[in-house]
Amino acid sequence: MDTERTFRRARTIAELDAIEGFSTEEGERIGRTYRSDPTDIFISPYSKCGTTWMQQIVHGLRSGGSMDFSEVTEVVPWLELAHDMGADVHAPQVAAPRAFKSHLTWDEIPKGGRYIVVFRDPVDAMLSLYRFFEGWWFEAGSISVDEFADYYLQRGGDYWEHAASWLRQRGRDDVLLVTFEEMKRNLPGVVERVAAFMGGYDAATRAVATEQAGFDFMKRHGSQFDDHLVRQTRDAACGLPPGGSATKVASGKTGGQISDDIRRRFEERWLEVIAQEFGLPTYSALDEALQGK
Repeated sequence: MDTERTFRRARTIAELDAIEGFSTEEGERIGRTYRSDPTDIFISPYSKCGTTWMQQIVHGLRSGGSMDFSEVTEVVPWLELAHDMGADVHAPQVAAPRAFKSHLTWDEIPKGGRYIVVFRDPVDAMLSLYRFFEGWWFEAGSISVDEFADYYLQRGGDYWEHAASWLRQRGRDDVLLVTFEEMKRNLPGVVERVAAFMGGYDAATRAVATEQAGFDFMKRHGSQFDDHLVRQTRDAACGLPPGGSATKVASGKTGGQISDDIRRRFEERWLEVIAQEFGLPTYSALDEALQGK
């Protein structure tokens, strides 16, 4: 006898970790084996490190400020999820150069294109992901910040290994590394760097892209940056009920909502993975090293 599937959000870390179906092996394979054109732009930060923000900058530059899309993933497809969302990564895009969102490491991403990666303070990235998942992947209030932070430290494909894979490519002409914090401090300067990396755009186009990547503009157009297309196509596959919320446009002010023990463990992980190999003792040192570079 057929039974009706139960859709529910996680209430514990174990239930959160057990959620499956967000992407399929076939969809991942299609994304990872995509054959790049030398002009293709891959935007591949770790989750909640400024991906959507950079998508808006890149699309604003290449389209002259077009906002003719339901959600930004419609015009800058998510490389490893596009197939599962019913999109063809090989289909023509609305503007040139072609651009893709990704969260892949350097070792995983298709080679032969051009790559933009945004780094963000790992504690802030974790807190942002917590708020992003709360009310979508897990019931609001059911998982504490410290529980989630512990999960974040132990999950596969972690922040630090992703960061290290891209830091090893620093200095390549086809890789641009920026920080979320510099985007907050000097958005016009970052847009200038992205524009130069993409081949150069006139002052009017750069000005439009900068204005449309500003917090106030993106907040007014929040539904175009809220992942509703992802939710519509993947929630049922994950066993999640409809109607979940996932907001992306926020001020970036995450605050210090974690315990001293968790903060210490984040610092230790940084020292183990990043400081040892790259000589950058703190995230602030990385931020300073990448300014204007």
